[in-house]
Amino acid sequence: MACEQISYRKSTRVGIIGAGISGIAAAKRLSHHNPIVFEATDSIGGVWKHCSFASTKLQTPPCDFEFSDYPWPQRDNSTFPSYLDILHYLHAYATHFDVLKFVRFNSRVVEIRYIGGGDGRETTNLDVAAGPGEFGPLLSGHPVWEVAVETHPPKTIERYGFELLVVCIGKYGDIPKMPVFPPNKGQEVYGGKVMHTLDYSKLDKEAARELLKGKKVSVVGYKKSAIDLATECAQANQGADGQPCTMVIRTLHWTVPAYWIWGLPFFLFYSTRSSQFLHQRPNQGLLRNLLFPLLSPVRKAVSKFIESYLVWKLPLVKYGLKPDHPFEEDYASCQMAILPENFFSEADNGKIMFKKTPRWWFWNGGLEFEDNTKLEADVVLLATGFEGKKKIQDLLPQPFSSLIVDSSGIMPLYRGTIHPLIPNMAFVGYIESVSNLQTAELRCKWLSRLADGLFKLPSIKKMLDQTSEEIEIMKKTTRFYKRHCISTFSINHSDEICEEMGWKCWRKNNWVLEAFAPYSSQDYGEED
Repeated sequence: MACEQISYRKSTRVGIIGAGISGIAAAKRLSHHNPIVFEATDSIGGVWKHCSFASTKLQTPPCDFEFSDYPWPQRDNSTFPSYLDILHYLHAYATHFDVLKFVRFNSRVVEIRYIGGGDGRETTNLDVAAGPGEFGPLLSGHPVWEVAVETHPPKTIERYGFELLVVCIGKYGDIPKMPVFPPNKGQEVYGGKVMHTLDYSKLDKEAARELLKGKKVSVVGYKKSAIDLATECAQANQGADGQPCTMVIRTLHWTVPAYWIWGLPFFLFYSTRSSQFLHQRPNQGLLRNLLFPLLSPVRKAVSKFIESYLVWKLPLVKYGLKPDHPFEEDYASCQMAILPENFFSEADNGKIMFKKTPRWWFWNGGLEFEDNTKLEADVVLLATGFEGKKKIQDLLPQPFSSLIVDSSGIMPLYRGTIHPLIPNMAFVGYIESVSNLQTAELRCKWLSRLADGLFKLPSIKKMLDQTSEEIEIMKKTTRFYKRHCISTFSINHSDEICEEMGWKCWRKNNWVLEAFAPYSSQDYGEED
């Protein structure tokens, strides 16, 4: 039985859950409030620390994945940094800005209660959030959220009260998304080993190689983690005694060998103002609404142009890996994967094989498919994703947990940060773009100014209208809209955030690096 202490720290107004990329960015921007950052593990880094493989690399060049005020020490934009490079960079950033002093390691949040009345009594009354039609100040002078934290060692529980709680536990890691099988066709009938990527990532390099070497391995999935896993499996099975790895694929996605298309840099197609002008965006006005249908042939031509290069460059037709949907849909849902250099060469050598199927299940010797064929397997690796939204739903009390996901299956977050019906709570790292780091950092800057009272949120109705419009745009752009990706209108999204703060943004390589407002640094309480 854990020993429980009541420990309300009224001198600390801000609590942050998670010390990954988003949590560290939030702590830096809110540092003048002396936040407490609760990290369940013994290190910062989030998924880069706990869900990475030996072959895991960044999907973008370093210039598109760096903080605005802390460049990479040695930047080579022709290469993709490894997960170790990312961890070193993040640790250097946190050390440089003295952020680690805010982090409490081995501190897992086990319960959150809403005590918005300020009298310490738990309440579940939504009138506080929705009744007045407006948000009050984020820092109101009394605790709104009570957080129970279990600390190891000595496994005690402490409770903290916060005026503002920032949730940065991310969409990946912690809760694996597992396939559902018909009766008597699950892994209980299978005689081999089944492992989700979450567990595989915890293996060291030697243990991972031992698991794969000389084994018939099936990798379920065809996104970045699955592709990396298949490549590692092929490398572990070199030589005459090596066994092929089979990728079991339900949905095909476009893969890209590098950020060049027919000799042109990739950013020209989707990450400039002129290219994003072709795509629908929120609050675009009557003229753009009229122009949007007329620009449809141009959008399709851009997508076809990229597809033609990928089909020419990669053996997609040879292996039956050409998706039926346009390239634009994968880009608009942030599912475009960069291939390891030797992926298709390993396929050509027979070390990676492919099986497309809408459904599969287990038999005692491996996997069985809808077409009644069977595949022998010693090891089955599930690259089936994570239940990111469920993490938050399990953590928040009712009725707020039921509001996390709306009828479309998306978290309705205003500016990708504030849920219009959940007071004094912010979420960072839950929308995606081409550069999730820069997306998170800008929203942390926005959140910091909002917390300092330098601007106000619009009414709850206006925030809901804004989020609904963004969701409708994503639904029209891609069938994979539930990933909440803003890549086709990311520049406009950043512009609106800057305008709300009274900032003027300037860019380099099409990303917001810094923004200036007509106020002195003293007005913001920090140097920028």
